[in-house]
Amino acid sequence: MKSKVRAMHSVVLLGAMLSLSAFEVHADSSSSDPVIVHFHLSGQMPESPGMPNPLQMMMGGDQPSTFKELLERFKKTAGDDSVKAVVLTFEGLGLGMGQMEELCKVIQQIEVSGKDVYVHAEQMSTFTYLLASATSHINIVPTGDLWLTGFYSEMPYVKGLLMKLGVDVDFMQFEKYKSAAETFTREGPTPEAEENRNWLLDGLYDASMERIAKGRKMSAEKVKSLVDDGPYSAERALEADLIDSVMHRREFFDDLKGRFGGAKVTRKYGHDKGPEIPSDLFGFFGWVANALKGAGQESSTAPSVGIVYVEGAIKVGSGKSDNPFSAPTGAFSTPIRKALDKAANDDSVKAVVLRVDSPGGSALASEIILEATRRVASKKPLIVSMGNVAGSGGYYVACASRAIFADETTITASIGVLGGKLVTTGGWSKLGINWHSYKRGNMAGIMSSSARFSDTERAKIHGYMSEVYEIFKGHVVACRGDKLTKPIGEIAGGRVFTGGQALELGLIDEIGGMQSAIKFAAAEANLGDYEVRVIPRPKEPLEMLMEAMSGGGDDDEDVSINVGTTAPLFGLQSPLMQAFLPVLEQLDPQRVQAVMGVLERIELINAEGVITMMPETLVIR
Repeated sequence: MKSKVRAMHSVVLLGAMLSLSAFEVHADSSSSDPVIVHFHLSGQMPESPGMPNPLQMMMGGDQPSTFKELLERFKKTAGDDSVKAVVLTFEGLGLGMGQMEELCKVIQQIEVSGKDVYVHAEQMSTFTYLLASATSHINIVPTGDLWLTGFYSEMPYVKGLLMKLGVDVDFMQFEKYKSAAETFTREGPTPEAEENRNWLLDGLYDASMERIAKGRKMSAEKVKSLVDDGPYSAERALEADLIDSVMHRREFFDDLKGRFGGAKVTRKYGHDKGPEIPSDLFGFFGWVANALKGAGQESSTAPSVGIVYVEGAIKVGSGKSDNPFSAPTGAFSTPIRKALDKAANDDSVKAVVLRVDSPGGSALASEIILEATRRVASKKPLIVSMGNVAGSGGYYVACASRAIFADETTITASIGVLGGKLVTTGGWSKLGINWHSYKRGNMAGIMSSSARFSDTERAKIHGYMSEVYEIFKGHVVACRGDKLTKPIGEIAGGRVFTGGQALELGLIDEIGGMQSAIKFAAAEANLGDYEVRVIPRPKEPLEMLMEAMSGGGDDDEDVSINVGTTAPLFGLQSPLMQAFLPVLEQLDPQRVQAVMGVLERIELINAEGVITMMPETLVIR
């Protein structure tokens, strides 16, 4: 039983952020002969373009792909007459709930085009079965299993850990449903937090059961009864009509090729590997010279819909990295502001889609990004597409758009504010280090980690948080206006909703994925033929390398001085966590990711004092 449990796939919500995933496909099939396209989904799938790995590129490996590219490659099969069927296989699939919903819709488009989509698996969880149930045919190998057991959700509470480290917390929140601080200050949830999480999980679970029911042509009640009777061996799953066949891999593919007149199975579909890099030294340097000639050239000036990404925790600044091939994690205000300003001022960009997949973060950074969206909206249509999560600061940056699209299982809202600080004196004392402080000015030590807030300091922080909270609510009321179906006081307070629930409340406008948002944006701009362009243009590896060597880049108007940093006593970069987390990751990587989400929130609070970040840090299996 232990090995089966270890093999179960799972999905992690960090601040209600669900993990992403990647997939393996290679170059387009150049033949027009009938083919069966095989997509293998695994690993992590980011929303925005990632940093290319130059060493991997030189070795001929694939570069990171985005979720948008995944959808485009799937959709391409629908209009390709040479494609007779599509096969999916999985390994460590980690798509978020919103991404899963969007991919299911694309699979349905493929099936509407007259092509069947097949799944071959050795085992599946409830999560991977959600995707499989949208396909035409599900096959599991003999003695394989289907862990259709529902959603098991858990949240970490780190008060005990902080106490062991001698760290105290002094946090405040607006309002009672904004429960992000509870993970630090309590050993379990308050009744309000319990109510909100059950409300959220009910929405996710019911939507998932409806999706499975639709795919398998059953009632939702029947699916729920089958879930309560899980898990299933492959043979039991076949008897319950949860799958369509039980065959080994070779047998399955041979049968599939027979169905389509001997069509070849290819994994080389829908992905351009790029130019071949010479292996000899002389040829390589010539290739570098030619590549550098094209580096930095702008993309097409044809009419286009621009896509700007807000992915990860929202943070202030540029988030520059010392490593030219390692992008800092998070949605930083400076590059996003510049991207939005570029989109606003580019006459060839006729409409903009802001793709948000973020649990929030810095209130200041959220305000900076929101103001940049307003500048875009004053010139051209601005549409928001919400991914897996767009809550708190993620909703803050979205609310001024012309229309908001979200998937039914997107997690959003969380209109509230969290603030406070860590008190680390006890931790230093355990290390045998004592501090003696001096100050000039009554409020000089307000954010010092040496002691809890005084009554005067607490009132000051509370007042500031109240201002931020009122501004946040004011933005939502001003932007959403009569669309809201309830008073803001009954929607805000930190309450979290699924996309389906948010639609009923008027917090979003449409249930739909990124492709739907792009089409809507194009229609709003009266576009016929148009391109879809990512802003800013993803840079080539050599371009980034040359910028790093020359000290140049997009921020040439800025002057930066690196004075060095010290690792915090407690946080993601602390020596303790750097040593501790890798050990735990071998035992339960999903829980470790959840704890890392908690630590990221701690670092944001320490850096800014007041943040707009979602309360939930869930592990769902």
